[in-house]
Amino acid sequence: MSTTADPLAALAALPGVADSVDAVREAVDRVYGHRVMRRRSNEVTSEAALRGARGSAALAGADWALEEVRRRSDFGSEGEPRTVGAALRLTAEAGQLLSVWRQSPLRVLARLHLVAAGGTEVADTVGRPRLAGEPVEEPLIELTLPDADEVAGRLDGLARLLLAGSQAPALVTAAVVHGELLALRPFGSYNGLVARAAERIVLVGSGLDPKSICAAEVGHAELGAAAYAEALKGYVSGTPEGMAAWIAQCGRAVELGARESTAVCEALQRGAA
Repeated sequence: MSTTADPLAALAALPGVADSVDAVREAVDRVYGHRVMRRRSNEVTSEAALRGARGSAALAGADWALEEVRRRSDFGSEGEPRTVGAALRLTAEAGQLLSVWRQSPLRVLARLHLVAAGGTEVADTVGRPRLAGEPVEEPLIELTLPDADEVAGRLDGLARLLLAGSQAPALVTAAVVHGELLALRPFGSYNGLVARAAERIVLVGSGLDPKSICAAEVGHAELGAAAYAEALKGYVSGTPEGMAAWIAQCGRAVELGARESTAVCEALQRGAA
């Protein structure tokens, strides 16, 4: 990233990023302007949370149908049920951490990992960045893994960047948080789920999506794991073109999440008619 006083704002000035920011704002405004949102926004928020969790789990290798996620309750076992359960817990927890995020992003990330693990891992590895030599289990992300020292330094830098504040649009900040966590994979497991939950926290806490109805996880899943991984390579490259492509990917995901919630609004409106 740029070494300017406000590196996030510098990213916002990259070619094409302003178009992504404008498209996201229009999509978010459109769904918030739907008449159903005036009376039944809590229902839309709940449905967006479920669909977002399903999308995040799909990108972690548990691609279940929405109705399967809705009806199942056996999330304590190994494999895909465990992944879906972790995604559901994270989505529920994210909304409770907004005030803490503004004061201590690293504390929130530790909490998110603890919630995702759900008591299923060795206690002393949960909720802290990995140490040298500790393995990482992260489906679908095959990039070179930074060592523990680099992880610690970059996490500290990310936290300082967030606490310093920025004039950058929420989309840019959310994309950087998401991309940095995926690039670093700071925990032994569930890094993708944690990264996507952190992206959601930024989008909600910034005021762009205060009711948490534009689930970017839905869009990321719809765009597909291959596109997701390819765009992440652009972020990791650090080139202006690669960074802009990653931000555009995240923007498109938010747009698709907003579209999904618009469809939910339409369904609720038809049901009420």
